[in-house]
Amino acid sequence: MSEKATRKIAFIGSESYPFVKTGGLGDVMYALPRSLTRQGCEVRVIMPYYNCIPQKFKDKMRFLGSFMMDLCQDGRAFFVGIMETELDGVVYDFIENREFFDWGNPYTGLWEDIPKFCFFSKAALSALNYLEWSPDIIHCHDWQAALVPVYLRTRFAPTPVGRARSILTIHNLRFQGICSIGHLKYWTGLPDYLFDYPVFKQSEEEANMFKGGLAYADRVTTVSDTYAQEIQTGFYGEGLDGHLRYHREKLHGIVNGIDVDIWNSADDELLPAPYDAANVLQKKPENKRALQDRLGLEEDDKKFVLGLVSRLTDQKGLDLVNVVFEELLDENTQVVILGTGDPRYEGAFRYYESQNPGQVCAYIQYNESLAHQIYAGCDALMVPSLFEPCGLTQLIAMRYGTVPIVRETGGLKDTVEPYNQYTDEGNGFTFDRYEADLLLDAVNRAKELYLTDRAHWDEMVLRDMAKDVSWENSAKQYLALYDELREQE
Repeated sequence: MSEKATRKIAFIGSESYPFVKTGGLGDVMYALPRSLTRQGCEVRVIMPYYNCIPQKFKDKMRFLGSFMMDLCQDGRAFFVGIMETELDGVVYDFIENREFFDWGNPYTGLWEDIPKFCFFSKAALSALNYLEWSPDIIHCHDWQAALVPVYLRTRFAPTPVGRARSILTIHNLRFQGICSIGHLKYWTGLPDYLFDYPVFKQSEEEANMFKGGLAYADRVTTVSDTYAQEIQTGFYGEGLDGHLRYHREKLHGIVNGIDVDIWNSADDELLPAPYDAANVLQKKPENKRALQDRLGLEEDDKKFVLGLVSRLTDQKGLDLVNVVFEELLDENTQVVILGTGDPRYEGAFRYYESQNPGQVCAYIQYNESLAHQIYAGCDALMVPSLFEPCGLTQLIAMRYGTVPIVRETGGLKDTVEPYNQYTDEGNGFTFDRYEADLLLDAVNRAKELYLTDRAHWDEMVLRDMAKDVSWENSAKQYLALYDELREQE
C-alpha cells in the first residue's frame, strides 16, 4: 500500500448514527469516516457507551478490556471500559462508565455534561494508548471533545498517542461548554496556567471548553467556507469572534455532504414512485400527488407545493415565515411543514392549517417516511435560516430535484447559486438580509418561474440533481488537510 493509503484517523465525538443521533453531528460522525475508509484510510470512531444505544447494536459489541484512570484535581480515578464493533469498514470503540453514561439521554444538562465530557475526552486518549493504536490525526468534534487537543499537548504529550496531530471541527458555535473555572479545573485536573485568557478563561469567573480546544488544536475546521468567515464577526461569533480571528490562520471551511446511499431518489423505498434524473420530470408529479393525498391537500399537479422540513426554532428563520405566511398562500400554492420545536411556531402553523384546509398541512412531529416524501413531492423547499453552519436539507432537496429557497448565510450560501434569469444559471433562489419581505420575494420569484416558464424550471431541477452533494468531495478536502498536517511532523 502507498504511504497515503495507510493514513490512520481517529474520530472523537459525542454521537454517531446509527448508534446515537440527536442532530447533524451524528450524521457527520457516521458518513465522513465511511467515506475516508473508502479512500484507503484506517479509521476508528470513539464515542461514549450510552445506555440508550439500541440493544441490537450492543449485542454485536465485544469487550476489549478496562482500566482505572485518574481524572480530577484531587486524584479521583474512574473506571474506563472499552466496547468495540465494526460497521462498513469503520471500527467503533465505545467508552464505558455507568456513572457518566447510564443516565438515558446523551445530553442531560450542562452542569452534569461538563464532568461527563471531561472524562470522555481523557478516556478516549487513554483508550487509544491502551489499544496500542496510534493515529496520525485525531479529529475532534464540537465542544464535547474540545478538551482532547488540550490533553493531547499536555498530559499525553510523552505517550504514544502524543505523536498525533489534532483537528477540531465546529459544527455549531452556539454551544461551547461554559462553566465556572473551579468546576472545570477540578474535573480536568489540568494545570493552572491553562486557565488564563489565551486558553480556557472566558471571564473572571468562567471557563470555556471550546475556547481551550480551539487554542490547542493544530487545525480548526467548520462546516462551510462562509461560516468560517462569519464566526469571526461579532454577530455570528457567539463571544469567540476575537479568539477565532487570532487563530484564523489555522481555520478552514469544508462543506458537509450527505449520505447519498440513504438519500437516493432512484431506489428510495419510502417513495411511491422512485426516480432519477432520466425520468424525474415524469415521476415527480406522481410523488406530488401521493404527498397531497397523504396530507389531505387538494390533488392538483399544477399547484406549486412549497415545503419546510425543520426544527421549529428562531435559528431556522421561522419568525420570517410566520410574518409572511398568509402572503405565501394563493390559489396556485400549497404549503407543507414538518417538524417540532418552539410551541409558538407549532401553534401558529397548526392555526394556518385550520384556516386553510386542503392548502396547508402542518405535521408537528418527526416522521422519517414523510420527510422523504416531502423532499420528493414538493417543488421547492424553504431554508430561511438566521444562521446555518452548513445545512443538510437544501442538499437533500437538490438531490431529489426540489429547488431550494434559502437565505445567503453559512453553508446555504456556499451550496446554492442564485438563479439568474438572463443567463439561465443557478440552482435555487436566495435572499441576503434577514428580512421577511425578502423571503417573500424569493418565494414569489421561484413561484413565477415555476408557473410561467416550466422549461427553465425543469432545467434547474436537472442541474440540482446533477450536483455532487456526496461526502466523497468533502472527504478529499479533509484528506488534503490531514496530509498537510502529517507533512509537518
